[in-house]
Order: sequence, then C-alpha cells, then structure tokens
Amino acid sequence: MINISQSTPIHIIGAGLAGSEAAWQIANAGQRVVLHEMRPVRMTEAHRTDGLAELVCSNSFRSDDAANNAVGLLHAEMRRLGSLVMRAADANQVPAGGALAVDRDGFSAAVTKALTEHPLIEISRDEVAGLPPADWDNVIIATGPLTSAPLAEAIHELSGEDALAFFDAIAPIVHKDSIDMSVAWFQSRYDKVGPGGTGADYINCPMTEAQYHGFIEALLEGDKIDFKEWETNTPYFDGCLPIEVMAERGHETLRFGPMKPVGLTNPNDPQVKAYAIVQLRQDNKLGTLYNMVGFQTKLKHGAQTRIFRSIPGLENAEFARLGGLHRNTFLNSPKLLDAQLRLRFAGQMTGCEGYVESASIGLIAGLYAAAEARGTQLAPPPATTALGALLGHITGGHLETIDAGPRSFQPMNVNFGLFPPLAQAPTKDADGKRLRGTDKTVAKKQAMSARALSDMDSWIADNVKKVADAA
Repeated sequence: MINISQSTPIHIIGAGLAGSEAAWQIANAGQRVVLHEMRPVRMTEAHRTDGLAELVCSNSFRSDDAANNAVGLLHAEMRRLGSLVMRAADANQVPAGGALAVDRDGFSAAVTKALTEHPLIEISRDEVAGLPPADWDNVIIATGPLTSAPLAEAIHELSGEDALAFFDAIAPIVHKDSIDMSVAWFQSRYDKVGPGGTGADYINCPMTEAQYHGFIEALLEGDKIDFKEWETNTPYFDGCLPIEVMAERGHETLRFGPMKPVGLTNPNDPQVKAYAIVQLRQDNKLGTLYNMVGFQTKLKHGAQTRIFRSIPGLENAEFARLGGLHRNTFLNSPKLLDAQLRLRFAGQMTGCEGYVESASIGLIAGLYAAAEARGTQLAPPPATTALGALLGHITGGHLETIDAGPRSFQPMNVNFGLFPPLAQAPTKDADGKRLRGTDKTVAKKQAMSARALSDMDSWIADNVKKVADAA
C-alpha cells in the first residue's frame, strides 16, 4: 500500500517522456504531483497532439536486447524500476526486428490514461512562462528540447551558462498501401526476430549502383530549409544527422549507414545483390504507416516528395508526414547539475539523447525528488548500471575530472563506452576456448550487462526499497 504524503505537491514542468515518467515514479512513492503541460494551450513546432509523452520523431525505442546492447540493458533496468514508459511501450509494440518500436498514438494514449487516472497526479494545462514560483519548493523541469522561449531565457539567466544546442530532424512516414511490393519486400536484417516481430519486419527497397549515385546527387542538389541567422552555428547531433548532411560527407557514406545492403536478400531477384537498400519500419499498430529509417531530413517538402519517389518501390508513395527539422537545446549539465540532478532537470535537455535515455533520467529525477520530499536522500545508481553510467555522463558523477566546456559536452546515447571496465574481462568461452575478435567483444558486453543487472537489483533492494519503506 502506498503511504500517501500530506506535504505540498512536487511540480513537474513538461509532460514528455521524462516528465511523465518522473510524475509516475513520484506518485507511486506516495507524493502528490502537479504535472504542467502547455499543450494544447501553446503548441510547439514539432508536436501535433495534446497527448502526454507524444513521440515527435521515430517510433523506435531501439534495441531490446538486454544482454548485448546498452539501450536494451537500460530497458531492462527501467522495467525493474516499474517504468510507466516501458510498460506503455511493451503494451503498444509493433514488429521491428530486434528493436522495440511502438504504435505512437497507442503509446501516448496509454501514458496519458495512466497519469490522468492516478489519484495523486493533477495535470495542469498551462504554460510556465518563467522560473517556478518561490512556493514551489520541489520542482523538476523536464520541458525537453522544445522548451518555450520565455522559460528557456529564464533558465539561461538562472544558470549563468550559455545554452548548447543542436538540430534534430524528423523522418518521413509513408502509407504502406502506396508502396510497390512487387519491387520491395519484407525482411529484417539477418532475419533477426525481435519483440513482437517475425524476422520479416522491415520493408526493403533495393537500389542499383546507378540509382544510388543518382539519388545521392539529388540529395546534394535538393532545395533545403534556410537557417535563421541565430541558427547558423548550431551543430548537429551525430546520432541523428539529416540524410543530406550524411551524403555531403561522401558518396558512399549512406551505404555504410541507413542504406547498407548487408544481411538482406531480395526474393524478387535473389541472384542480384542490391548496391544499397532503403528500409521502412512499421509506425503504427495497424501496420498502415511505415517510416523511412534514417531518413531524417531538412529538405523542403517539394524536394522530399520528388527525391524520395525516385526510390524503387516508392514511385507512387503517399506521405502521411514529410520530414522536418527543429532546433533542440540542452544544458551544459556537468557544470550545472549535481549528482542528484540539482538544479533539478530531467530528460533530453540534460544532454542525454534518445527516448529511453530521456525517460530514464526522468525516472531517476522522480525518485530523487520523492526521496527529498520525505526528508531523506537516495544514493545514485551504481556507475556499472546503464542508468548510472548515463547519469555519470550527464553529471560527471563517477569521473575524477571532466572538461565540461561548451565544446566538449555533447548529447549522448547510452553505450558501453560510458561504463567502467570489468575487473576482469572474459578471455575464454564456456568450453575453455580462447576468445578472439568479435566473440571477445560479445562476451565482454554480455559480462557488463550481467554485472549491471546484478548491481541494479542490489541497488533497488538496498536503496530504493529501503527509502520507500522508511517513508
């Protein structure tokens, strides 16, 4: 049974993935929450609905492989911590090979319903246009990369630090029934079966060498969105580069990125190996919409329609949404935030990148805020866990020194490079054979994942549950 506190509520500004997850964690810890969301009173450049935790870019939460992938490991840790975001994602998954992808409308509806029905959560549809009032003594700011201008300016004045920013681009979404399946085919790379999938979850459109190079030239020559003067020096995040920016880095760049032809065989012409392949991933539970994987873009809409219809199989494509571009803002977090994320911020604006990463920082911020409201303090998760490693990147928590200047601190997806090394990396397999090359790398990742889950379970038992029981 939840021990309900009668103290003043904790205020959360922003009901994206991070804010929604923070509200859920706080309320389940018995603390009252007021969750402020400015939509639909004031919309952003990227959002289309008033739903909480609306996904504005991809519908993929990326790999769900907890044994071999750092983001899959983060999924598993969040599930252990009772994550609402993961619960809603699992309930609304669509086939996506080895990834966890969701029906974006169903996902948002599930989060909205859970938060609206929770007796300790009040949802306030209003814009917080400046710093929180003085009588809000426990606040989490989780307004994300599309923070409204008045609040962003107030944060800038409070922090005394220049904000860092990058552009984030949105990929187009295509109506499935407009794709020519006599040219395209269903297959996951290497026939990999993922959550809710069959091993044939992506639509693949093949290109010959001539078609590929013609496509690259069209990308380079296509009309692009003009930048405003204040945007011209904003860097891109390398994990979400517009496709035409990737093309500018060399004609072959896309063949080693989102258009790589490996692990796929065209059943329509199995003797001919494609020079490049465009993949589309299911975007809704009905399977009527597919998004173009890795095709985030800043091309103008007319150029997008013309160029993307040159892809074999997409000659008659009808677009439910064309690609777009928006400016994301994030804090110089290692200089501004302590290990408890105070000033208390959460989500993508702290310098993590990705849906799951943002939600996980909302989760830990919520646990911190709930503990503080109870007059206690929660120890940070171990640096050996995915959550702890990501938190360490944001705050510099487990690093002895960090150069956190504006040029060095950049948004980061969770990855094994953020984890402390193993005390002893595996050198032999179960049969005693010496590990080499890829096998050695796989064994190392699996050992780090096993260590992480063990340490997460211990942290939950020794810290999260004890703090909750002491309430």
